[in-house]
Amino acid sequence: MNLFMKKLLILFSIIFITSSCGIYKYSDARKNPVNANERVQKNMEEGKGFRLGNLGGKKGGDFMFSSANPMWRASLDKLSFAPLSVVDYGGGVIITDWFSEEGTSEEIKLTVRFLTNEIRSDAIKIIIHKRNCTSYNNCKITSIDNSTNNEIKFAILKKAASLQKIDLAKTKEKNSDVKLPKEF
Repeated sequence: MNLFMKKLLILFSIIFITSSCGIYKYSDARKNPVNANERVQKNMEEGKGFRLGNLGGKKGGDFMFSSANPMWRASLDKLSFAPLSVVDYGGGVIITDWFSEEGTSEEIKLTVRFLTNEIRSDAIKIIIHKRNCTSYNNCKITSIDNSTNNEIKFAILKKAASLQKIDLAKTKEKNSDVKLPKEF
């Protein structure tokens, strides 16, 4: 009896698995396109199946790389004097490592947060932290909010505006080489 129950259980399992896969699902040939590309398109529109991306295509995503963003380039240029700890274009943040002038016990850390890619005064936020260590384990960290924050912000914005102006001039020069037909 035990052997009979095992065979019956296996039989029901096979029937259940194959029927849930859609092997025995009725399909009307008149409603399904004959062309494979049309069939794929129809399935995608209905939400059936999946795609592994554009494997053979040359079309990429629609996003801006850091080398094309004048705010990002300007920030890296203006912070080039400090060692960088975190540089995350996707997260929109640049954080320097602690740095100081020789012979001082105060160290500074800068954080630049990008709020938008546009060049405007509220596009970035500059945060400055100061660390003062009296001994190896005895350090006091404070946040600085004074005119230095705004000076760094406006230096970055000024540089970004300059870079954007250069980029626009290059684009205009590149596009002026293209000759349009007389009809235009």
